[in-house]
Amino acid sequence: MTGTAEAVRKQADRLAGSLPPLLAAALRVAATVEQGVHGRKRVGTGDAFWQFRQYQQGDPTTRIDWRQSAKSDRLYMREMEWAAAQSVWLWRDASASMNWRSSPALPLKSERAEVLILAALLGGEFRPSASRSSLERLALALGFDAPASVPPSIALPRFAQLVLIGDFLSPLPAIETALRPFAERGLTGHLLQIHDPAEESLPFLGRIRFEGTEQEGELLLSRTELVQEAYRQRYRAHREGLTTLVRSLGWTFAVSGTDRPPEPALLALYRQIAERDK
Repeated sequence: MTGTAEAVRKQADRLAGSLPPLLAAALRVAATVEQGVHGRKRVGTGDAFWQFRQYQQGDPTTRIDWRQSAKSDRLYMREMEWAAAQSVWLWRDASASMNWRSSPALPLKSERAEVLILAALLGGEFRPSASRSSLERLALALGFDAPASVPPSIALPRFAQLVLIGDFLSPLPAIETALRPFAERGLTGHLLQIHDPAEESLPFLGRIRFEGTEQEGELLLSRTELVQEAYRQRYRAHREGLTTLVRSLGWTFAVSGTDRPPEPALLALYRQIAERDK
């Protein structure tokens, strides 16, 4: 077995071991949030006309609008509003900076992101399949994402919505470069920034050696408290810049701390998507 294959096998074993508690946590979150969205309009078939589009290979022939198609030499599909609006793409940051926490009592940022994505699927809002085995495969697949701190550039359906979950600590120009093309193609996005409480406040005192999680090197501070205020200002400036960027795209932005319950963040996300679906 090659070194790469062996590494993948070990990672799969580790993920398989963590899957039951991960899914259990997601189920708890989904069950709680479900109570908060109970009674609102759910994803399902609708009859509100959206638009005509040309037939593409693989489309079901039952959705061909023969009256519209008879007006030309092409076949046209009749798209309903729900079909265009409810397509949601889920992405979570798989970079090394997500595998960090300031205290053993807190979850890793990556764990919080994974629980939120799984809870969203279990709650039924973005369910690609009703099969539990599909969800388990998804949970395993979460561990094999490319370690990128910004979403990749891929082709997505027009009118789709993006749900992007990560710490978004990359430089703002890099984040804008990744996000703006999606917005220019008419996609709607929802960013949820996961943060550890220590990342906001830098609550450390004395001589501390900081090690970068993504090959940034090391930094030794003899009196960390002397740089706390400057650090907090820079962190606030980054978040404010991120907020401004996201809103300039017409997207939504929210934050969720790992020291807080995950349910409010998911409930807010449901509501944001519901507003965009109207």
